[in-house]
Amino acid sequence: MNVRRKRLLKNCKEITGCEMIVALEPENLFYMTGFWGEAIGILEKNGKTTIIAPELEVGRAKEEGIDCDVIQSDRGVNSLLTLKKYLKGKVCTDCQNYSIMQSLKKLFPKIKNSIEPFNKSREIKDENEIRILKKASKIIDEMFSICQKKIKQGQKESELQSILMSYAIENEMFDAGYHSTLNPLIIAGGPNGALPHAQVTKRKFKKNELIVVDLTLRYKGYVSDSTRTFALGKISNKEKEVYEIVKESQKAGLKAVKPKIDCKKIDDVCRKVINESGYGKYFIHSTGHGIGLDVHELPTIGPRSSTKLEKNMAITVEPGIYIPNKFGVRIEDSLVVTKRNPILLHKFTKELLIL
Repeated sequence: MNVRRKRLLKNCKEITGCEMIVALEPENLFYMTGFWGEAIGILEKNGKTTIIAPELEVGRAKEEGIDCDVIQSDRGVNSLLTLKKYLKGKVCTDCQNYSIMQSLKKLFPKIKNSIEPFNKSREIKDENEIRILKKASKIIDEMFSICQKKIKQGQKESELQSILMSYAIENEMFDAGYHSTLNPLIIAGGPNGALPHAQVTKRKFKKNELIVVDLTLRYKGYVSDSTRTFALGKISNKEKEVYEIVKESQKAGLKAVKPKIDCKKIDDVCRKVINESGYGKYFIHSTGHGIGLDVHELPTIGPRSSTKLEKNMAITVEPGIYIPNKFGVRIEDSLVVTKRNPILLHKFTKELLIL
């Protein structure tokens, strides 16, 4: 935790010129203190860390916060009045709520608003974070094995989601809380697979179609993300061709991952395989993204990315081809950048499985 706090203070000073950090967003509060809940975190330039929490959260904050003082305060405006007593010098906050930010500025006019110190700090994972991501990814691989055994003709997408989420919860994995979808998972059969962020429906799986299963789940705060595409029965030669193209694209992208390489290069490599196969217009999203306390973190692995990969960044590589109203194929792994070959967090096969 001390390493994280030093990194936060260093990035805060370099990016904003501030020497004190106030965290209000739950992910950043957790990163800074070890506590995920309704509270305010304060990190002073000497490393002292304080949590301001309402009475209903104080007990848990004291139990889960790491090397923190915990101060009880009423909720709402009163918590900001308590916070004001601690503010001094140049202060930066990650606050994303407009009305709260306006209240903070009235109480402490010099306060700056920036999430960049947290975003920059969270890009590089420490040993404990990598250990958690490895465990999360292992559970997701087990869920793909369940898919291999349980997917059947006539089964609803929603029924498979129920089976998978039951297993996930038993293993302490939970919905990642991705705001752009109403469902914890993406399970998309046949034409639904042509929608990269398909909602889970009551549509039944049909014989001789592809099924995209994207598992994005949170374990001990951290998100692992992986996708496999299964075949149910005999699929067409075109579907097989598309599957193999996506597999080769992803293989090329994984091979290109190394420190100091431009993230754009990973996207270029994956996109080149698909473009040269004649399906370029059907690859309609970026190749990947960072993972961690959010589903999508820095860095972005896309055509306009300007970031270079660094050791211990955790990212996804997930090319896909989507044929409108017919079918889609996506293959995705989470991985950690190392000095040499990346650590591939998912071991489940990428060979086409015909169920």
